[in-house]
Amino acid sequence: MSKGSSLFKKYWNSAHLRASALHPKWTSHEHQTSTLIFIAKSHPFQVSHALTVHRISPPPSSPSTTTSSSITSKTTNPFRVLTTTKPSNLSLITSTTNTPPPGSQDHALLTLLRQRKTEEAWLVYTQCTHLPNPTCLSRLVSQLSYQKTPLSLTRAQSIIQRLRQERQLHRLDANSLGLLAVAATKAGHTLYATSIIKSMLISGYLPHVKAWSAVVSRLAASGDDGPAEAIKLFDSVTRKVRRFADPTVVKDSRPDTAAYNAVLNACANLGETKKFLQLFDEMPELGCEPDVLTYNVMIKLCARVGRKDLLAFVLERILEKRISLCMTTLHSLVAAYVGFGDLETAEKIVQAMREGRQDLCKILRESNLESTSKIEGDVFEKLLPNSTNLSNYEPPELPKVYAPDTRMYTTLMKVYMKQGRVTDTVRMLEAMRHQEDSTSHPDHVTYTTVISAFVKSGSMIRARQVLAEMTRIGVPANRVTYNILLKGYCQQLQINQAKELIREMIDGAGIEPDVVSYNTLIDGCILVDDSAGALTYFNEMRTRGIAPTKISYTTLMKAFALSGQPKLAREVFDEMFKDPRVKVDVVAWNMLVEGYCRLGLVDEAKNIIQEMKENGFQPNVGTYGSLANGIAVARKPGEALLLWNEIKERCGIEKEGEISNSSQALPPLKPDEGLLDTLADICVRAAFFRKALEIVACMEEHGIPPNKTKYTRIYVEMHSRMFTSKHASKARQDRRRERKRAAEAFKFWLGLPNSYYGSEWRLEPDGDEYASDSA
Repeated sequence: MSKGSSLFKKYWNSAHLRASALHPKWTSHEHQTSTLIFIAKSHPFQVSHALTVHRISPPPSSPSTTTSSSITSKTTNPFRVLTTTKPSNLSLITSTTNTPPPGSQDHALLTLLRQRKTEEAWLVYTQCTHLPNPTCLSRLVSQLSYQKTPLSLTRAQSIIQRLRQERQLHRLDANSLGLLAVAATKAGHTLYATSIIKSMLISGYLPHVKAWSAVVSRLAASGDDGPAEAIKLFDSVTRKVRRFADPTVVKDSRPDTAAYNAVLNACANLGETKKFLQLFDEMPELGCEPDVLTYNVMIKLCARVGRKDLLAFVLERILEKRISLCMTTLHSLVAAYVGFGDLETAEKIVQAMREGRQDLCKILRESNLESTSKIEGDVFEKLLPNSTNLSNYEPPELPKVYAPDTRMYTTLMKVYMKQGRVTDTVRMLEAMRHQEDSTSHPDHVTYTTVISAFVKSGSMIRARQVLAEMTRIGVPANRVTYNILLKGYCQQLQINQAKELIREMIDGAGIEPDVVSYNTLIDGCILVDDSAGALTYFNEMRTRGIAPTKISYTTLMKAFALSGQPKLAREVFDEMFKDPRVKVDVVAWNMLVEGYCRLGLVDEAKNIIQEMKENGFQPNVGTYGSLANGIAVARKPGEALLLWNEIKERCGIEKEGEISNSSQALPPLKPDEGLLDTLADICVRAAFFRKALEIVACMEEHGIPPNKTKYTRIYVEMHSRMFTSKHASKARQDRRRERKRAAEAFKFWLGLPNSYYGSEWRLEPDGDEYASDSA
C-alpha cells in the first residue's frame, strides 16, 4: 500500500465511526450526544452556492437561539461549541436523529452502510423517493469518498450537487465533507476540494487538519495561482482557529507541523521570504516544532531566491538542533547545487558520501568561500541565525555515514543528460550496475534518464535498445519512459513510429497513456501539418476519460491556426473557456489571434484582442507580433501606425515631449526583434519614413540591431523614383515636401546619398520633385 493510501486509511480509521467520522471527537448523528462547531445564527442555514470558490469573510455574530449549551467562546465570537444531551432541532447544522424505523428506505440504506455494502447502498439511494436522512447521506458520501475510484467520486459529487440545488447541503456533517475533500484532492480535483473546504468554513464547520492541510499541500505544489491560494486557505483556517480561547476545543482542526510544511512549501515556490519567516515564527505559538521536512523546504526557498551561500547553513542548522537527518535533505542539497549550475559541488557531495566522510558541512563551506550576502532586513538572519556568527565556529559533522543512493546518482546523470554528455551518462549507468550496495543499483528512473540522453542526441535506435534492455532485466518501464520516447519520435517527425509505440505501450506493456502522451502526439501531428490527426487524438483522449489540460487545448488550437482554420480554433477556445478545470491564459488568446492574422483577417483579430482586454488580459509581445504579421499579410499599413502608437504607449516612449498617461495604467512592454522588425518593414514599404525612424530608434534603444541591408533594398526597389506632378495642389506639394524630408533622414540613416551630404548621385529622373527641391 502506498504512503498516500496509508495516510488516507489512517485518516479514515481515526474517527469513532469508520464509515462517516472525520473528527475523532465527533460522533455519528444517530448517537444521543454530539459535539459540533458552527456559526450560531437565528435563522435557518441555507446554502445556494456552497461550492463556489470565493474569498471567505468572517460571518456576523448573533445571539444563539439554543439555551442548554456548553459555550466555550465569548458571546461576540461568531463560533460556538454546542453539546446537547438530546437530539437538537437546529436547522443550522446536521441534527442528531434516531435510527429510522424498520422497513423504511432509510433503515435499509443505513443497514447496508453499516455492513459496508456501498454499491448496494448507492442503488437504494438512487431508488429513494425522498431525500434520505442526514445520517444516511453523510455515511454514503463518506464511504463513496473512501473508495477512491473515479466512479465513486463522481457519485459523491452528484449527491453534493443535488443537495446544493435543493438547498439541503446542511444535511451533511463535517466528517463527510472533509473526507470528500481529501478524496477529491487525491484524485487531482484540487479546485473542487478547495471549494469544499471554503464552503465548510463559510458554513461554520472547522474541518479536520488532515482534510484542509491535504488541500493546502496539493495547492502549494500546483501551478498557476495554486501556491498563492494555498497561503490564503491556510490563513482562512488559522484565523478561525485562533478565535477560540480554549485550544482544546479546536485541537483537531489546528494546524500541525505537516500543515505548516505545506504552506511553507507554497511560500518557497513563490519565493515569499517574508511570509515564510512569519509562518515559521508562528509554529511554536500553536505547539508546532520544525522538523527535517521544514528545513528541506527551506533549502528550496534558498534555491528559489538565489541564496546558494546559505545552503550549507541549513544543513548545519539541522544538525545543531539535533533533528534526525534524512536522505531527502542530502538529495535536496545536491539538487539545489545542480540548479545553481554548480555541478562541481554536487559531485563533491556524492564523492564525499562514497568515501564515508562525515565532514560534509566543512566541504560545503570550503566549496563556497564567498561570504554570506549581507542584506539589510534579511529574513535569513532569523531563519538561520548560525549564518551570522562565523567566528571560531567549527562546522558540525554528520551523525553517521550516509552512502549515496540511486536517486542521488540519477540526479547527476540528469545533469549530464541536459548538457549533452551522453558518454558520461552511460558510464554512470555502468558504474551503478557494479555497486555492491543494492540501494545504488539503477532503477527505472535511471534507465529513463539514459533514454532521455539518447533521445536528446537524436539516437532513437539506441534509446529503443535501452527500453528493450529494461524489459530483459526485469526493470519495468513506466509511462514517463514511453512519453519521452514518444516525444523523440515526434520531434524527428517519425509519426508512424510514434503511433506504433503508443500501441506497444497499451497492448504490450499494459500502460495507459495520459494527457502528456496525447499532448505529445497532438503536437507531433502539428509538426507534420496533420490537423485532422491532432483532432483525432484529442477526441480519443477524451473518449478514454482523460481530461484535457491547458496545453491540450492550446496545442489543438495551434493545429487549426497553422492550417488556416481560425473558426475551428475559436470553437476549441470556447470549449476551453467553459471547462472549469482549465484556466485560460494569454497563450490561448494569442493562439486565437494568430489563427486570424495568418489569413490577414485583421479586423477579426482586433475584435479578439478587444475581447481579450475585456476579460482582464492585456496583450503582450506575442499578441502584437501576430497582429503585426496579420497587418503585413493584409497590406494595411495604416493599421501598423495605430499598432505602433499603442506599443509606444506601453513602452513609455515620449510623444511630443511627454510620456503617455496610458503607459502608467498598463503593464510595461519590452518589444522584441520580430515585432519591431515587422513594423519597420511595413512602414518602409509604405513610405512612412518618419515612423520607420522611430521604430529603428526603439530597436537600437533595446539593443536590437536593425537590418539596414534589408531596408536599403526595400527603399531602392520601391521608393527610388518617388515624385509628384508639378501641377499638384499646394497642399499636396507641402505633404510631399514633408515626406521628402523624412525620406532624406531615413536615407541618411541607411547611409545612402541624401540631401544632408552633397552628392552627384541620383536615382530620380530630372523631373523628380526631390531633384528640383534639392537643387
